[in-house]
Order: sequence, then structure tokens, then C-alpha cells
Amino acid sequence: MSRPIITGTGLYHPENVITNDELVKSYNAFADKHNAENAAKIARGEAAELQHSSTEFIERASGIKQRYVEEKEGILDIDRMLPRIRTRNDDELSLMAEYGYKAGKQAIEAAGLQPEDIDLVICAASNFERPYPAIAVEVQEALGCTNAYGYDMNVACSSATFGLDAAQNQIRSGQVKRALMINPELCTCHLNFENRDCHFIFGDVCTAVVLESDKEAANKEGWEILSTKCQTKFSRNVRNDFGYMHIVETPQRTGWDNLFKQNGRQVFREVCPMVANLIKDHLEENNLTTDDMARYWLHQANEHMNSHVTKALTGGKIDRVRAPLVLDEFANTAAAGSIIAFHRHQDGLVKGQKGIICSFGAGYSAGSILVERV
Repeated sequence: MSRPIITGTGLYHPENVITNDELVKSYNAFADKHNAENAAKIARGEAAELQHSSTEFIERASGIKQRYVEEKEGILDIDRMLPRIRTRNDDELSLMAEYGYKAGKQAIEAAGLQPEDIDLVICAASNFERPYPAIAVEVQEALGCTNAYGYDMNVACSSATFGLDAAQNQIRSGQVKRALMINPELCTCHLNFENRDCHFIFGDVCTAVVLESDKEAANKEGWEILSTKCQTKFSRNVRNDFGYMHIVETPQRTGWDNLFKQNGRQVFREVCPMVANLIKDHLEENNLTTDDMARYWLHQANEHMNSHVTKALTGGKIDRVRAPLVLDEFANTAAAGSIIAFHRHQDGLVKGQKGIICSFGAGYSAGSILVERV
């Protein structure tokens, strides 16, 4: 049986940045406009008065300081509150595939490979700009992975770790020798920027990982995937209900209420112990303890969630070296967050040291990937 080795990673993000100060200024102007236009309804109790946001509130609630976005002006336009992104023609590369192409090309080059060396392309993300044809197959075509096949998969913010699990299983079985797993996340397109409680959460990014069998990766530095463990438990507390069936419900575009929403406090109470226990159980199954882990590359949703999970794994300590944060720069990037942390924070680790890549999100879902430096 082949052993799967991570031999390359890639990271792409757009150039546009929205700081918390910019986002707050826009949201507060929108709130003032809403309150003025609906003053009579608010007075009668028929509409809610919108409260101001603040940079302090955002950073205290999440740890986020900025986010990269595909399009900035539309988000900050109080008469729109959505990114302005042109619908591309059928003969153009889709935007999501463009993200996957850029990150995937980096990962293939980092692994010292050519596109035709790839046997499998998995596109694992929290949302897709279309149901079909698969974004993975479009990226496969754009990169020139002429010997590969591809498919899309969605397990919300856990998509990357579930994608790694799927890819490494196909390598272990001998079905493929090399795989590319990409995570294009255009999160600002599914975010309700009129909602004070979540308008600051997401950013846009794409990550990519190349995996090879140990035979193909001989004499390469990388990370062997020793074991994986995935868990799901149904919950209604984090969801995005916008889908094609809303066209049946109404002939008009509807439904910002159907975009991302969550019961944040309940998610925190339920997901944090679930994730900590998943990792502990995973380590125990491999005769390891939390002290054996040099790194925890965790999902980057919220600083408080990461701190809670980290303290459960490190005896009550918040260790930003062992469990690095990237969400202050990137915000929540759904499935890509743990891979950004892995991509950015490998330096200084030597052969034999181990770590956990872990993501968690709606579903609930959580994936734990145990890796060792080789």
C-alpha cells in the first residue's frame, strides 16, 4: 500500500484589502440610511433599528483585522452592499476556476512537477458558483492536467480536510499516484453585508495541496499523512440556504436571509469540545498524545474558538507558535483557513516532528489530518 506525502502547497489571494475601519464606516452609513428611511416603522415597532458596528467590536468578537476581497467598491457601496463581479461568458475561465488555477499552479511547481504528472484534481470548497460542469474539471483543463480526472466536493468549512482524506485514500489504494486538492473560496459572494453580526467574517482566497505516493515522492521533503479522522453531526446552527430551488419559490432574485447565518454562541459551545475531542481521540488511536504535536494548523474561523481548542490541547495555554493564527490578515476563509496556516507556518520543523491539520464547520463537520515531516 502506498503512503501519501504532501510535497507542495499554494496560496492565492486577490490584491484588494478591506480594513475593519473601512468596513465599519460603510456599514454604519448603511445603518443610518436604513434607520432614517424606516423611522416611522421603527417607531411603531414594525422594523428593527440597526445598531452601529465598530472596529473594536469586530476585533474583540473575532480577532479579524482585515480581509482580502475580489471586489471592494460594491461591498462598501451602501446602496449595494455586495461585490460587483461580472458574469463571465461560457468561453471564459470561470472566476472560481481562475482562483484554483493560480493556487494549483503554485502547488504543482512547489512539488517540482508538471501538470501532466497529476492524476486527480479535487476541488473542495464551501460554496460553488455553479453545480456543473465541475470546477475541478475546468481547473484540470486550464492547468493542462491531461492525464487526470476531477470532481467537486463540499463539506462546508471542513471541505479541505475531507478533500485531503479523499485524495490520500485514493493514493493509498493505488488508484492514483499524484493528486491536486484545491480550495477556491469566494466567501464575500455569500455574505450578507447588511448583517452587523456577520458582515465582517469572511474574505476571498484559494489554497492548494499536492499529494504524491511515497514511491513518486522519493527523496523529496514533505509531510507524510499518517492518519485521518473525520466526523459529522447534523446541526441547524450554521447554514447557507440559498440555492437553485429558490427560483421555483419566486421568479425574482430573493433572499439575503438565505445567505450565511449562524447562531454563534451555540456553535461555539458545541463545536469547540467536539473538535478538541476529535483530535484527542485521533491521537490516542495512533498511540500519541497532544504533547507529541509540534503544530496545530487549525481552521481559522474565530480567534476565541481557536484559543478554546488550543487550550484544551495544550494544558490551558494559548500557544500561537504551536497553533498559529492567520485570520487577523485573511479573516475567515472557510475551507482554506487551515491550509493557509499550514502553508505559512511550516518553517523550523524538522524530520520526525508531527502536526495536525484540522478544519471544522457547518454540518457540523470536522476533519483531522495527522502528518509527519519527512
